[in-house]
Amino acid sequence: MFKKVEAEIGGRMLTIESGRLAKQANGSVLVTYGDTMVLVTATAAKTPKPDAGFLPLTIDYQERLYAVGRIPGSFFRREIGRPSEKETLTCRLIDRPLRPLFVNGYMTETQVIATVLSADQQHDPDIMAMTGASCALAVSDIPFLGPIAGVRVGYIDGQYVVNPAKAQLIDSQMNIIVAGTREAVVMVEGGTSGLSEDEVLEGIFFGHAALQPLLAIQEELRAALGKAKRAVPQVEIDAELKKRVEELAAQEMQQVITTVDKLERSRLSDELKEKIVARLTEEKGADPGVVRGFLGDLKKDMMRGRIVKEQARIDGRRFDEVRTIICEVGCMPRTHGSALFTRGETQAIVTATLGSERDQQRVETLNGEEFKRFMLHYNFPPYCVGEVRPLRGPSRRDIGHGALAERAFEAVLPDAESFPYTIRVASEVLESNGSSSMATVCGTSLALMDGGVPISKPVSGIAMGLIKEGDEVIILSDILGDEDHLGDMDFKVVGTADGITSLQMDIKIAGVTKEIMARALAQAKQGRLHILEKMGEALAAPRAKIAEFAPKFFTMHINPDKIRELIGPGGKMIKALSLEYEAKIEVDDSGAVNIFTPNGEIANRLMDRIKSLSQEAQVGMIYKGVVKTIKDFGAFVEILPGTDGLVHISELAEGRVNKVTDVVKEGDEMMVKVLEIDRRGKIRLSHKAALAET
Repeated sequence: MFKKVEAEIGGRMLTIESGRLAKQANGSVLVTYGDTMVLVTATAAKTPKPDAGFLPLTIDYQERLYAVGRIPGSFFRREIGRPSEKETLTCRLIDRPLRPLFVNGYMTETQVIATVLSADQQHDPDIMAMTGASCALAVSDIPFLGPIAGVRVGYIDGQYVVNPAKAQLIDSQMNIIVAGTREAVVMVEGGTSGLSEDEVLEGIFFGHAALQPLLAIQEELRAALGKAKRAVPQVEIDAELKKRVEELAAQEMQQVITTVDKLERSRLSDELKEKIVARLTEEKGADPGVVRGFLGDLKKDMMRGRIVKEQARIDGRRFDEVRTIICEVGCMPRTHGSALFTRGETQAIVTATLGSERDQQRVETLNGEEFKRFMLHYNFPPYCVGEVRPLRGPSRRDIGHGALAERAFEAVLPDAESFPYTIRVASEVLESNGSSSMATVCGTSLALMDGGVPISKPVSGIAMGLIKEGDEVIILSDILGDEDHLGDMDFKVVGTADGITSLQMDIKIAGVTKEIMARALAQAKQGRLHILEKMGEALAAPRAKIAEFAPKFFTMHINPDKIRELIGPGGKMIKALSLEYEAKIEVDDSGAVNIFTPNGEIANRLMDRIKSLSQEAQVGMIYKGVVKTIKDFGAFVEILPGTDGLVHISELAEGRVNKVTDVVKEGDEMMVKVLEIDRRGKIRLSHKAALAET
């Protein structure tokens, strides 16, 4: 059975159809918006994995270059290897609002695959893939409690715009993605140019209102084609065993949840777990996995209850209090900029490295080749949480946290014209007990300023949490790892003293209201300003000069006709200069020469050398030249590298000259004066006039 539904979103029709493509998947839909088409499938294994311990959900998003009529640039001419950073970020974007909406107890391997089949390069397929993933699950037999939908929100000339086109985003002060259900917002991701909390809040709920038609058409499609949902066996809870676990563990669990030190708290928790498991295995023959599950539930209930009823956090802080902050800059002498940022038991060491235009990252995308002059790489090694695991490439989480922090600086970085450096920031998380991505943001701001990068304003970030029990709502500032894991919200807010530049929100409950989000944003601003004040005590503004060991950048201009002399045959000259002066030399067709050298003294010597290679002859000037060619009518003399002129036989000497070779031979040096340069650039020289003057 085939069915197509449609809704107008942002002035264009978005259609979703099902029943024509990929019919062997449990659910499949084709989402079309303009000329962009995304096929999304949802498939689940036939048998569950009850011992998985978590929902085994995999999200894959893949952009195919045939969608824009291009052949991949790889050696194999096909999309291979790891997904691109954009594909990885979109996978996370889809996963986060979907994961909390599966029936409790569902433990079957499930895979959602979104494939971009056609792209008009005006509207990003990511939000189409998100809505399509929800719809594919909704029409399938997979026990999904959606639908959800997503839209992109822009802010142009004081007006909110839903799903702005690529060209519109250039002028937009906001680029955020909002995902939601009928009742509430469930996810936010994006950045702004520094808009206020009120403007961001209105934009989020403008997006929530705009996505409602997408929910309606999904419900229509589900009513027409939806399959009966699989039954999820309800696990019978052994109430007697659960009660016994609580009796044995409650007192010591109280000690666990009031221990401030993370490692000590983890040790006490592990010891308690093993003791209770051993006792109940011997006493009742209990399943160790079930006992551990009950202990986890007890820890969660007691921690949340302590926050709500006793108004007390694990480490004794107030709900709006930020942990102790220590900032250091210039920690590593040979880096271009560095900072060590410590907040409680979370610590990141961040470095900034400056390079030339050649160091920009080249990225192959659906929109063609793009170049990034600012890169932020977040690394989360296992030792930062006291674990042992193999080192691999960056995880999806690493890429996601790095993108969140990178986006935060787009609004404050200097433009390429005033600061023509490529900038790479690397953050190594040394310790983690919550908010390591926000420590990365703060460390990045300090490292950039330490390196002399003229950012317009310092940037800080804070992670907010939420505990909601009935009508009681508690908002927590600067959450710990346990508060994140056992809480209901992770809301990261990044910005300057004036406004927000990046934010990310994930919800583990049905959603949050506008009132709750307004409270969270206001409390986040208070914390952000406090952190900026602490950062300012270490370094309040960018240093006046870039770091000693950073490359120095200079620009000079030469006549475009002289570019070939600077480059030389096969690049021989420019390569030799680069090697001799340990420099990076870049020249464009306009004659602009960009020079990156270890220091200014070397740059001055190099520029003098380039001037000598590229200088032009001037009428009236006297030069010492070398005779290159002898003709019957005169001699051609090279007066500058790559520049020669003719000394006519009549200009070789006073009086009559019978033969040119009576005066000069090839290879001789001679003084000549420039008499004329005609419109074609031909130069007339005189040895006779030069002799008369000298």
